[in-house]
Amino acid sequence: MAAQFRSTEALIDALADASFDRPPALVSNAHVTGLGVARALDAHDVPVIALDRPGDDDALRHDGLAPPSDAVDFAGAVTYPLDDLDGFREDVEAIVDAIGREAVAFGCMDEWALAYARADPEGVRLPFAGIDTLDDVLNKSELYATCETLGVPYPETYRLTETAEAATGTPDADATLDEAAEALGFPLVVKPELKRDFEEAFGTNVLEVADRKEFADAVAAAREEEIAVMAQKRVDIATGRDHSLASYVPPSGVGDALAVVGNAAVRFPQQFGTSCLVETADEPAIEARALAVLDDAGYHGISEAEFVYDDEREEFLLLDVNTRPWKWIGMPVAAGANLPMAAYAAVTDAEYESSGVEPTRWVYLRDYLALLAGDDVFWDQLSTADWRRLVAGDFEREGNLTTGIYRPSDPAPAAKLFETEFVDRDYYCSC
Repeated sequence: MAAQFRSTEALIDALADASFDRPPALVSNAHVTGLGVARALDAHDVPVIALDRPGDDDALRHDGLAPPSDAVDFAGAVTYPLDDLDGFREDVEAIVDAIGREAVAFGCMDEWALAYARADPEGVRLPFAGIDTLDDVLNKSELYATCETLGVPYPETYRLTETAEAATGTPDADATLDEAAEALGFPLVVKPELKRDFEEAFGTNVLEVADRKEFADAVAAAREEEIAVMAQKRVDIATGRDHSLASYVPPSGVGDALAVVGNAAVRFPQQFGTSCLVETADEPAIEARALAVLDDAGYHGISEAEFVYDDEREEFLLLDVNTRPWKWIGMPVAAGANLPMAAYAAVTDAEYESSGVEPTRWVYLRDYLALLAGDDVFWDQLSTADWRRLVAGDFEREGNLTTGIYRPSDPAPAAKLFETEFVDRDYYCSC
């Protein structure tokens, strides 16, 4: 277990004194998603080094939940790539040099996955496609153009002339602000071509606007930040019917993909929040459409293709593709599709083969309990037997339920969550 989150220098010193019989995994971030990836790899005895941006007090205190886990061997800080990509590359290369052998990188948020691909540190193996392919998949203009070509349904969307100069995608602008407003009506959604810069500027990855003034102000602000945006119809989403394809596509292509469809049955907050109860689902059309998009892009690696159900159109619409692990990565792992291990095996001498996928549910108890305790009407979807297994810890050995953080066999992350949840300081990210 990583007893502490170390500074970069202290981490390098500690790694220089360690030895590894196989390439260790560099997992970034060191929070909920990183914890899920670490546990998936640790189940196959892969050593894990959790890397994240420095915390407070010269990186000695860090709010991420992965560092105290038994699944993490070492944890420490590296230069945050959005602040200094060259500094990030230098830190990672120094870490690999201290390890004394190559390592395998897992970026668990967009900025980390893109940083490993863009920096391409020497001695680091990437179990996912290169930066050009990543950019094409993450670029909404490119993604929706692909959907149009393949006949994959997506929300009605217009690329705006007002921010076309900042666009990096190949499709031309579709409409002016006024033309888009006329076609879509209000409220509508303002969405960026590329998510990360928009999040940095606006603190969110989408904006819902109620009228023309709000729309014009949002587009003007995006233009000022030199961010290309598009206007998208606000979908009348059927609550509880969001589905995603969780998959690992190997370099050989989608014909050999390992995939599980998950239904985000409960979100927190309920309408537009993050997943807190996800269960396996039998939706072959979603799997086929998502894999067709990945195949057209030439993408290999772990990804989540997100679909929502549009009540008005009575069909699933593709919203986004995340080319990395995500918050509920533990669900496909527990179901029998260990996507991180499949990715690791593809770039090392390790072997992994799924024995088949079984019905499974994943719950993030922190958010699920908040829903039960909240003012909004929410009916508990777990049974009495589920709660008994959770409290007793028996869910780790029987039943079809797994969790995001809480595991009696690896108690430190949940204990740390209790410590950080009730103190008056910001929690740096939700995943």
